[in-house]
Amino acid sequence: MRKITLFTLIMTVVSTMLVAQMKPEDAAAVKQSNPLVQDWNTPYQSPPFDKIRTEHYKPAILFALDEAKKDVNLIIENKEKPTFENTIVALENAGGLLNRVLGVFFNINESNTSGELQKIAEEISPDLTRHGNDINMNPILFAKVKSVYDMRDDIPLTTEQRMLLDKTYKGFIKRGALLEGAQKDEFRKISEELSLLSLKYQKNNLSDQNAYMKVITNKKDLVGLPQYAIDAAKETAKQRKVKGWVFTLDYPSYLPLITYADNRELRKEIWTASSRIANNDNENDNKETVIKITNNRLRMAQLLGYSSYAEYSLVDRMAENPSKVLSFIDDLLKSSMPFAKKDIKMVTDYAQSKGFEGELQRWDWSYWSEKLKTEKYSINQEMTKPYFQLEKVREGIFMLADKLYGLEFRENREITTYHHDVITYEVWDKANNKFMALMYMDFFPRESKRSGAWMTSFREQKMENGKDVRPLIQMVCNFTKPTAKSPSLLTFDEYNTLLHEFGHCLHGILSECTYESTSGTSVYRDFVELPSQIMENFSTEKEFLDLFAVHYLTGEKIPAELIQKIKASEEYLQGYGTVRQLFLALVDMGWNNTTKPFSGDVEKIERASAQKAELLPAIDGSIMSTQFGHIFSGGYAAGYYGYKWAEVLDADAYSLFKEKGIFNKEVATSFRKNVLSKGGKKHPMELYKAFRGQEPTTKALLIRSGFIK
Repeated sequence: MRKITLFTLIMTVVSTMLVAQMKPEDAAAVKQSNPLVQDWNTPYQSPPFDKIRTEHYKPAILFALDEAKKDVNLIIENKEKPTFENTIVALENAGGLLNRVLGVFFNINESNTSGELQKIAEEISPDLTRHGNDINMNPILFAKVKSVYDMRDDIPLTTEQRMLLDKTYKGFIKRGALLEGAQKDEFRKISEELSLLSLKYQKNNLSDQNAYMKVITNKKDLVGLPQYAIDAAKETAKQRKVKGWVFTLDYPSYLPLITYADNRELRKEIWTASSRIANNDNENDNKETVIKITNNRLRMAQLLGYSSYAEYSLVDRMAENPSKVLSFIDDLLKSSMPFAKKDIKMVTDYAQSKGFEGELQRWDWSYWSEKLKTEKYSINQEMTKPYFQLEKVREGIFMLADKLYGLEFRENREITTYHHDVITYEVWDKANNKFMALMYMDFFPRESKRSGAWMTSFREQKMENGKDVRPLIQMVCNFTKPTAKSPSLLTFDEYNTLLHEFGHCLHGILSECTYESTSGTSVYRDFVELPSQIMENFSTEKEFLDLFAVHYLTGEKIPAELIQKIKASEEYLQGYGTVRQLFLALVDMGWNNTTKPFSGDVEKIERASAQKAELLPAIDGSIMSTQFGHIFSGGYAAGYYGYKWAEVLDADAYSLFKEKGIFNKEVATSFRKNVLSKGGKKHPMELYKAFRGQEPTTKALLIRSGFIK
């Protein structure tokens, strides 16, 4: 997942001037003592985390906000004729200090938060939203932008400059520049409320997930669980000063229990807890927040002349409109549903052959499907985990980046970090000995970190005063932690996740753009997953696995026979997995493609929107909407379909690697040159065709999924 944090959205109303509010004496004090706003005399101007304290954030943000207003006022007051440089580029560069400060604050609020940080976020978000509105709704400023846009065909612009101009002008339109009077005031109010609702949703998710703890004192309840999971649960109990074994809803703790525990009631209990996150009618409940976010988005879109939020959001996506998205989902459903139903029947028949009675429930699925996989392919997670020691996998993906793109990763222990778990690497291009990026890798769960895995950055790549400013990339995951008895051994899914997020990182690392708004992952949302998902294709390639996959105890290479078993099992439950993704895409579209305000039961609304993609019996109280951070706090609203959309792209693109050789330099160089380095310089389809020589087709994905031969 490419995480879009609030600081990238505030440029998203009506005084002629933007008024600075901090008192001069307060501003002077902040400038003198606050490390967030001072020059960072650190390696690569990285954040001085050893000096930054919680109490520094709010004053720094307010100071930087005032500086940003001054930057914008200079553009407004400029009496010269508006030009691309004095208007569009000036706007692009305005608020540089604010972006730097927020780039630290909001990313830390997600990866290492606290009650104090969450409170600051709630306090400053309305100010930031007002600032964005003041920019986008300023009539003088918009008139200048429009003046440049209207003469776009008469002035010499590079392709990237044209993209920046289009993005700037259309961004003003989408954020209310053409609204008048009461509608403009309403837009302001809605956008401020949405910024707070998104933070509330995220906070409730984390709080409700952290609130659950299953303490097991009877060893019989652990029957079926692998030893690594038992050891990890014992370690968690020790950390929490509890007797016995402790399981939580963190994925590395939850997954072994739901997959291997013979105790069905125990599986049911933890599955139920996981399925009800932020849906427990307590202080962390998100149902009301979901309705408010949805209705505010709808009203915002309709104020701007769109029938739904999806229509508003998809204007700058490859899919372009809701009807095309829904057709795409329906087409994939038609292809995958017959296979999904076969998957359900196959696992059900297997469970019943082993004595299971009744209808297969959701807390049974992982348990029985894993047993069948073991029997069918003679493979399971326990057989592969010893070969995927985290440190070795990390070395492996570094070697892959070297073979494909000539990159070298050098650990730098002098770079200060925000948590002792974080490891920092310098990334160098070996061909010309060029520094490319810093990369912060943060792998393990903690209560201060939200769930999931994502890539983001503390600083984007850009050109500044003729200098190439390289990015500061952050990769955040929640992987199996080491125990006293074993290192961190990744499941195959975790290994895939690491490859996926590393692909996002490469998109940022290899950026060669002029403007921050067009660099790295600043691309269409349904294109951004191509660089990440194409990396997953390498996961079962023997040539790649032979580089790093060795048994953590014996040093033995992963056997060719085991690799073949992994590859043979790749099509296992592909139908079920595809329909599950489409179910989530339908939930997303259900909330965001409505043309009328919602009221009533959130659970019923979710069921109705995605009923045609349901495969297992619905369970009262179990819903996705209250914990679906991708669409309610992560920037993927009306965009979750993009994962499957990008699968079409990545399957088609990887077929060229397969044809020419997975480490083929010519293909890799072309992918770097035409996709990874270009960011959002051009329309995604232009970038894709420059690499592939043609538009993508679904054939490669359908073949990979086993839906056609």
